[in-house]
Amino acid sequence: MRFPTRLTAHALLVVLCLNTTIALADESTHPKTDRKPAHVMSYLGADWLERADRDALEQPDKVIAAMGLKSGDVVADIGSGSGYFTRRMAKAVLPGGTVYGVDIQPEMNEILAENCKKEGIDNIKIILSEEADPKLPPNSIDWMLLVDVYHEFQQPEVMLAKMREALKPGGHVALLEYRLHGDTAEHIKIDHRMSVEQVLAEWLPAGFTLEKRHEFLPTQHFFVFRVNK
Repeated sequence: MRFPTRLTAHALLVVLCLNTTIALADESTHPKTDRKPAHVMSYLGADWLERADRDALEQPDKVIAAMGLKSGDVVADIGSGSGYFTRRMAKAVLPGGTVYGVDIQPEMNEILAENCKKEGIDNIKIILSEEADPKLPPNSIDWMLLVDVYHEFQQPEVMLAKMREALKPGGHVALLEYRLHGDTAEHIKIDHRMSVEQVLAEWLPAGFTLEKRHEFLPTQHFFVFRVNK
């Protein structure tokens, strides 16, 4: 990875946080793209998920608006972490909607639970998932959101199949990934970034159709997929 000669405080924080990782199963390259999964960011980097400049960089309100969530929707935030997006989506689906906060780290789930308690949010169900299973009910989810997490899946093909089972017929997925090409995401480690070609090569054969691709975010691709059922 190439860095500028003088790192800004923000860039240095990004590097430090993304170096706080945990290893899961033996990593193997993806058969479609030869991509090797990144290590999972540890709960020790959770403060970075709530950093002050994240609103400007990731524009959560615009992302959620583009998803078109409505009252009563059932949504899953895969890799929910501290709940930065989870909590916002929980408000967007009121009244009557539910958001599943799905994470493989119990410590992250504890942080999410505490944040929900502080904000008085009671329509989030917290799920301790596995690296190859989100542990979601079948045919139950209207929307899934994955923000800078898919590239960390150690068993992406199995996980996508399980996600597909959990989505309702015609259900949607919003996928955000840091751009591999260009200089907009140079401050992010290269194994935590993906190209459009990589994403499509891995998602389309897994039973998903690309509906839209947004490029309004400063550093991330934003894909909207529909499940094929």
